[in-house]
Amino acid sequence: MTSAETQLRVKEKIGYGFGDFASSMFWKMFSVYLLIFYTDVFGISAAAVGTMFLLTRIWDTANDPVMGVIADRTNTRWGKFRPFLLWGAIPFAVIGVLTFTTPDWSPTAKLAYAYVTYTLMMMAYTAVNVPYASLLGVMSSSSSDRTSLASFRMVFAFAGSIFAFVLVDPLTNYFTNMSATPNPQMGWMMTMIVYGCIAAFLFYMTFSWTRERIAPPVAQKSNLKEDLKNLATNKPWFILLGAALSTLIFNSMRDGAAVFYFKYFVQADDLAIMGMTFGMTTAYLVLGQAANIIGVVLAQPISNLVGKRNTFMVAMFLAAGLSIFFFFLTQDQIMLMLVLQVLISACAGIVFPLLWSMYADIADYSEYETGRRSTGLIFSSSSFSQKMGWTLGGALTGWTLAFFGYEANAEQTEFAKEGLRYMVSFLPAIGAALSGLFMIFYKLTDHYMLKVSEELDARRVSEQSQN
Repeated sequence: MTSAETQLRVKEKIGYGFGDFASSMFWKMFSVYLLIFYTDVFGISAAAVGTMFLLTRIWDTANDPVMGVIADRTNTRWGKFRPFLLWGAIPFAVIGVLTFTTPDWSPTAKLAYAYVTYTLMMMAYTAVNVPYASLLGVMSSSSSDRTSLASFRMVFAFAGSIFAFVLVDPLTNYFTNMSATPNPQMGWMMTMIVYGCIAAFLFYMTFSWTRERIAPPVAQKSNLKEDLKNLATNKPWFILLGAALSTLIFNSMRDGAAVFYFKYFVQADDLAIMGMTFGMTTAYLVLGQAANIIGVVLAQPISNLVGKRNTFMVAMFLAAGLSIFFFFLTQDQIMLMLVLQVLISACAGIVFPLLWSMYADIADYSEYETGRRSTGLIFSSSSFSQKMGWTLGGALTGWTLAFFGYEANAEQTEFAKEGLRYMVSFLPAIGAALSGLFMIFYKLTDHYMLKVSEELDARRVSEQSQN
């Protein structure tokens, strides 16, 4: 099927976006709230949680390419990747609820329960999200369609993040205080039941509203050794992986440092909006997610003018430069902090849909060069980079806090406060700049990929005529 025959309807793009709305609700719960849930509600020590996160994330990162290989070798009447949304929706939701459930067990048994449920949750996340990401690469061969799909995906992803951020406090407070005696354990579990039901429904909608149109070459035989060999020689894949890791470290460090920056350096009062009270950190993060959406909307029109590579590169260099300004702000310049947050987040928002579209381009490039297509294996790197960037960004945040002498729930020294300023400025700026530098060496321009797409379309038409 040729590119011209695969122009996608808006309904299908919305259906694809539903999947990341569902995933992002859970991802934000894990990345922002799970640590404080484990320490303050579940009753596990911070040190034990830190060790658990490190060990389970190493294991989880190794699962991503395995899931990509499994998906590539799955053949059903629904395709290779869509079935995992159907099969994984309910387990994803149920295990998510269990992760935020607090059994009344001994400390050792609680820790074991946390290890098991968190590990299973990350495996369920991988089982759904690696195929979900790979689906973008087989819905259309049109580069424009792919960028549009990725833009829809990221708009819904950030909308899901905003949904999680805005409703988590009202929902947990409501369910916590349903009985005469406040029960935060019940509050968190019931909140996750609400999120889980929404996520499962949206995964089913993604399954129902999308279609797979691009299949591997008819003559392609299953050969994992050959697929891994091709991946190991795919230079654009390594470049994009480096750019993605750098981008996610940049984002992870900025988000992770925000709560410390506002609590110990800015020390601003809470905001009251429409009868609800929000901390400055929440307002800052929600504003950032909204600005991310603006960036996502701008990604396609800008990349259509100057190309995906150039758009990506300029956005990251601009984000690096703007981040540096954060260091020079005083604690009372809150409006400037919010303005910079909007500008930096818009730059980051531009980059994310381009990343997903570029992974699809790399899958095409690999087929063009080798005659073999391994979409799932290539897209598994997207999940790998997300989790590794999250892990490295979190680790760097913790190490930096320790280096500058941070002490929890205490007045910070001037040296520690200076460290907090570095953590929202120069340090994440390094990650953004590295990401832009990687793009300088990325050769899959839009013009080059048009030639690749036309050649692959011709090959597929030839294969169809011979069968």
